[in-house]
Amino acid sequence: MQSPFDTEERRAFRESLRSFVAQEITPFCDDWDEAGKIPWELHQKTGALGVWGFGIDEKYGGLGFDDCFMRAAYSEEIARCGAGGVAAAMGGRQISLDPIARLASEEIKMQVLPEVIAGRKGSSLAVTEPGGGSDVANITTTARRDGNHWVLSGSKTFITGGMTSEYFVIPARTGGPGLEGISLFFVEADTPGFTRSALSRKMGWWCSDQATLFLDDVRLPADRMMGPENHGFLAVMENFNLERVGLIAGMLGMMKTCLEDSIAWAQERQTFGKPLIRHQVIRHKIADISARIDAVEATLNTICWQVNEGRMPVAEICKAKVFTSKACEFCASEAMQILGGAGYLRGNRIERIYREVKVMAIGGGSEEIMRDLAVRQMGL
Repeated sequence: MQSPFDTEERRAFRESLRSFVAQEITPFCDDWDEAGKIPWELHQKTGALGVWGFGIDEKYGGLGFDDCFMRAAYSEEIARCGAGGVAAAMGGRQISLDPIARLASEEIKMQVLPEVIAGRKGSSLAVTEPGGGSDVANITTTARRDGNHWVLSGSKTFITGGMTSEYFVIPARTGGPGLEGISLFFVEADTPGFTRSALSRKMGWWCSDQATLFLDDVRLPADRMMGPENHGFLAVMENFNLERVGLIAGMLGMMKTCLEDSIAWAQERQTFGKPLIRHQVIRHKIADISARIDAVEATLNTICWQVNEGRMPVAEICKAKVFTSKACEFCASEAMQILGGAGYLRGNRIERIYREVKVMAIGGGSEEIMRDLAVRQMGL
């Protein structure tokens, strides 16, 4: 679907991303998936495209401007490789960059942002806890004041980039119960008391690293608190909005891949004396996939426009994430049905997308949380 919001600059950005993914990622992502990791050089090659610099000042290595359409284009195009683990392996840094750029000290910004934006080092946002899931307001990791230091104790889990990141943004409880007692801290991986353990045997995202983090009396200088004390919850929740826009765009890329590979297979495969595409039941499946792509793309464009206009449409983002995850599941299932046994074999994009689609309905806010948040944002 042609977007009325396209500009020459946005089209050029998308085309450069598409060419990069086709040449530098898609031919190799199956091998990386089987190996369980991507080469670190890919972080640096991707960083050179400027994709992690949106909304960050040029003096820190950023682009000096922001554009939600370009943010979405990056998430969509990288998803077209068909291996969600590739995007996840590099994308852990994205949700940690904004809190660092907005809330960290000048010293931390100068030390960290240029390295992470360029892809030379990794960073992660560590929110989820073993007993908490999406219940961010009830974080149990604690930070107690000890003179001119803070001492952190607790654990985090399902942290993307957790095994390879050098820098972490970690919310911890500094006050009473609930959302008003949470603060953000900047923690380096080599800090004494900080350890991590890889999560293995995942259903998907094989080539990305997720980890459980352990904070055993991690002692930090007082200036490692990011932002005001007891006001970290809002910073985390605001950060989730653009993450969810990226997830919607990533799912759109997955859906477009399902359509592309379904059509290619249906045109090639011969059944009952004619190409599969000539059978009405297959043509209807393709029409249904395409219709869902159109609906998601139109909604995403409207959301991006609103963000660029200075409005953060939280309810619409939440509803769109739920709708898109359901639509993506449908497209993956129908594409698998069209490919039949060929789709069930490892080594093709549809097989990987089918395995990985469910994490998109969980990560960044589960469908259940999204529905409830949307209704609350509607004033109900």
